[in-house]
Amino acid sequence: MGKPEHIFAPQPAPAQDDAVLRVEGLKTHFFTHGGVVRAVDGVDLQVRAGEILGLVGESGSGKSITGFSVIGLIDEPGRIVAGSLRWRGQELIGLPERELQRLRGREIAMIFQDPMMTLNPVLRIDTQMVEAIQAHERTSAAAARERALQALARVGIPSPAERLIAYPHQLSGGMRQRVAIAIALLNRPQLIIADEPTTALDVTIQAQILHEVQKLCHETGTAMVWITHDLAVVSGLADRIAVMYAGRIVETGATADVVRRPAHPYTRGLIDSIPTRATHGQLLRQIPGMTPSLLQLPPGCAFRPRCSRASEACSAAPVATEVGPGRSVRCWHPLAQEA
Repeated sequence: MGKPEHIFAPQPAPAQDDAVLRVEGLKTHFFTHGGVVRAVDGVDLQVRAGEILGLVGESGSGKSITGFSVIGLIDEPGRIVAGSLRWRGQELIGLPERELQRLRGREIAMIFQDPMMTLNPVLRIDTQMVEAIQAHERTSAAAARERALQALARVGIPSPAERLIAYPHQLSGGMRQRVAIAIALLNRPQLIIADEPTTALDVTIQAQILHEVQKLCHETGTAMVWITHDLAVVSGLADRIAVMYAGRIVETGATADVVRRPAHPYTRGLIDSIPTRATHGQLLRQIPGMTPSLLQLPPGCAFRPRCSRASEACSAAPVATEVGPGRSVRCWHPLAQEA
């Protein structure tokens, strides 16, 4: 898995007490006619200043719902039923909507997979970007517009002055996504939650954006949670990785450690399914079976029906245990950690 071009090498993680976001025992469930969907079912995470955390897993694993929970965008029939979300020591769960709105955009920003969740289709790009800046600080329209121009150029948009006076429907899907990313960067937030924002972009633009966001984090101390299914991208971007399966974190650790020596069989399966030069022309290994329905999770370890290492012990839910410095895994039969 080669890392994308122009990406800085992941940096050593800051000290433990630098955590700006702490997620403990988070449970976000959806109450439907078919039953309770346990989309997030006891997630523990922490992100430190200047750190990029890659949140990785298949579709339906609960990654995006974890991000929406942090920023307070869970609507009925979903709700947070347990846990704690602490931002710089302040509990976010139960915070009045007015306080959450003050935090969004200025301190915590989210980049959505669908750019139209950010962009208003009836307003010009310049109107939306200037308003995004002036909503959080007192500055002139001219100064805000100049900052918007710089932000568009930073994410690789050609002729940014022309794009500023366009409407979203006049831009391509990839161009709209780059505008949405630029808006998220406008107010220099202290935490960015990025929900697969580069999926629709070509590899050249993707590499440029990954370079910019990594530079932003390492130079300004901005923390980031990069949500993705693509381990190849996150291996060159993130300082740490958290692997998610069926609503739970099954493995965490420094990126290099997780990629080179995965401890959970699911992580191993994700890595083996990525094409590399060494596997060119060969059939890739596949994880057998399907992701379980979050309406009917199997008892014990949710990965048990798909795992070749499963035993009777796996009928009980495993707890997260340390397997090395800064490494934890939720598995009764973790893979050996050779030096």
